[in-house]
Amino acid sequence: MLATLGGLLALLLGLAILLLPLLATELSRPRDSVWGAVVLLLGLILVTSADRLTGAPMLGVLCGGLLIGRLAAEVSQGRWRQLSQEEQQRLWSKERWQTSLQQAGATVTHLIAQVGASSTGLGQWLAERRQPKTSGKRWVRPEEPEPAGTVVVSSFAEIDALIEAEPAEPEAASSQAG
Repeated sequence: MLATLGGLLALLLGLAILLLPLLATELSRPRDSVWGAVVLLLGLILVTSADRLTGAPMLGVLCGGLLIGRLAAEVSQGRWRQLSQEEQQRLWSKERWQTSLQQAGATVTHLIAQVGASSTGLGQWLAERRQPKTSGKRWVRPEEPEPAGTVVVSSFAEIDALIEAEPAEPEAASSQAG
């Protein structure tokens, strides 16, 4: 359970690090998205492998999580200290967060619209590809006439009558061959 809880916390922290450039540009740095993805991967591994982490491996995961948390706290404090007093005050203002969240919402809405338009275009393209191709025949082969000696029957009684009425020619041909 501890691994699952740690994994969920890592997933939340990774998502926060990924959203940092969108919500608090003053605190973000260029490679934050890479580290956010690494923390998300760590969280995913912890959540999916929680049943295998018992005993010493779980102790290692716990210590690693504490070290990562301590490092994150140090980095956050260093970035906070680099901000000017005015930037620190502005970061706590309600209007700034409302503006950031509105911009993020508009970006997500635009992204959803783009994905919807792309999926519609992709669906139409796939539908065109799946339509049955028309036959390229330019001529039709004429049906061959039935051979002159062909007889059409509709029951076994007619077959028996034809066998009895047939002359004994095949037997004569086989006796001449032997």
